Parts: sequence; C-alpha cells; structure tokens
Amino acid sequence: MEAKDAVHTPSNALSLNEELIELKKRVKELDKENRHLKEVNEFLEEASAFFAASRRKSTKNRD
Repeated sequence: MEAKDAVHTPSNALSLNEELIELKKRVKELDKENRHLKEVNEFLEEASAFFAASRRKSTKNRD
C-alpha cells in the first residue's frame, strides 16, 4: 500500500499519535543520555590531561 492509498481511521490515527508520543519520549531520553555522556567525556578528558601532566612532571623530577 502506498502512502497516498493509506486509509486514516480514528483508531489508527490514535495509534499513530500514541506512537509519536512514545517516540518523542525516547528522543528526550536519548538527549538526556547524550548530555550525560558528554559530561562524562569532558571529565575523562580533563582527568587524562591531568594525569599526563603529572606524569611529565614526575619524569622531569627524576632527571
């Protein structure tokens, strides 16, 4: 069945609306998870830079 041949009934319109609501909820959840992962990534990048700097400093002090 092509899109132009689709039959829109009240029940399938409601079903499509419910599906749209669920998809919007999922997008919100994924956005929240993405923000969290970005925060974790920033923390890990800062921690990595800190440890790299500490390692360079301790290597210099041994010389």
